[in-house]
Amino acid sequence: MADLSYFNETHGMVRETVRKFVEREILPSVDDWEEAGEFPRELYRKAADAGILGIGAPERWGGSGEDVFMKVAACEEMVRCTSGGVGASLGSLDIGLPPVWKWGSEALQERVVPPVLAGEKISALAITEPGGGSDVANLRTRAVRDGDHFVVNGAKTFITSGVRADFYTVAVRTGDPGFGGISLLLVEKDTPGFTVGRKLKKMGWWASDTAELFFEECRVPVENLIGPENGGFYCIMSNFQMERLVLAVTANMTAQVALEEAMNYARERQAFGRPLAGFQVTRHKLAEMATQVAVSREFTYRTAARIANGEDCVLEVSMAKNQATQCADRVTWDAVQIFGGAGYMRGTVVERLFRDNRILSIGGGTYEIMNEVIAKRLGL
Repeated sequence: MADLSYFNETHGMVRETVRKFVEREILPSVDDWEEAGEFPRELYRKAADAGILGIGAPERWGGSGEDVFMKVAACEEMVRCTSGGVGASLGSLDIGLPPVWKWGSEALQERVVPPVLAGEKISALAITEPGGGSDVANLRTRAVRDGDHFVVNGAKTFITSGVRADFYTVAVRTGDPGFGGISLLLVEKDTPGFTVGRKLKKMGWWASDTAELFFEECRVPVENLIGPENGGFYCIMSNFQMERLVLAVTANMTAQVALEEAMNYARERQAFGRPLAGFQVTRHKLAEMATQVAVSREFTYRTAARIANGEDCVLEVSMAKNQATQCADRVTWDAVQIFGGAGYMRGTVVERLFRDNRILSIGGGTYEIMNEVIAKRLGL
């Protein structure tokens, strides 16, 4: 019989490593971190020591190399920490660092990549602007060449790890309007003219630090240019495929954990002299939830397999992200409904999953932007 699994033995070992890390280092303290709005910076080093931060990074820097399903397995187990904020902050290097190791100079790579993968420094990606949202091609933060520096003026917002990051991969306008005038610069935290604004309070992802960034006559060395000048849009877009896949995986696993919590509660909670699972309406709701999760997960896995095969999957990964986030929207909603009043209480896992889930159809390209990408790929 053919092996229909997407995961091999090595992936299973990675899954076990991340699962044990979550159980040992995160779950005992996650409720406190949520209420505090942050987790100890030491967690980055611990995740690095466990080999987690290096998953997907080049082998030359001590990473695992490109293995799509290794990243999928690690992501799924990290979601079991039940805090989207912890996972998002630990994973901000996955969107901030790849442009550096793909297109940065050798000197820039050597200065930035090793300390981030070691958990000593934190990497963040800074694209979104106060007036821009998903309209990346029309960003306004400007960088003007002045000798051996770029002088940067502008602002960014909603930046994950923005408060604590040491290295920021920043999208700036160096040329004409539109996507052809965008470049990427590596901005270091102590650069004169660069300031981190207030720590933003959010509906979900409480344990993740999210910030506004400001650039006022900020002088960034030319050698911190990532990729070709005015060629940054391609670098940004090439990074989106994996980011959107990870968001789809996160959404599916958020739904899976919510489903498991709801099933356990339905078996244990007594109402009118019998468990909630004794009522057909509850059983059927759970059956529908399980079906939605299984279908969405399988499509995401299939898309991941095509990405691993080197195929252009912009259409499919956009579909997978929308399908997965819709699934998570419905399943987390129904999980809270099954819990009733208890599901509305802080400290209940399904309550946290419900509010953390809401960002998944917004981040990495909104649901509406994904539909526009899909429509264009369909020739509409």
